[in-house]
Amino acid sequence: MLIAKVIGTVVSTIKHPAYHAQKIMLVQALHLPGEKPDDAFVAVDLARAGVGDVVLVCQEGGSTRQIMGLKDQPVRSSIVGVIDSVYLEK
Repeated sequence: MLIAKVIGTVVSTIKHPAYHAQKIMLVQALHLPGEKPDDAFVAVDLARAGVGDVVLVCQEGGSTRQIMGLKDQPVRSSIVGVIDSVYLEK
């Protein structure tokens, strides 16, 4: 799992049936200051997140498929929670 920020919404009229009726968001992992940011990736939104929200993302396909009740569909990442705050010790 990782902490990420929702940076956009993905709209697709033609998609795999596993994504039917699913909200798909564009997310980017958050890093400490000075660290290089990762590329953005798509995730199925299971937590009703919105653009600008900081979220908890599951990036393991087996776990995501199990949460969604799927068997062999091509789904890898899912937003499983919206984070209110994070506290870091120095």
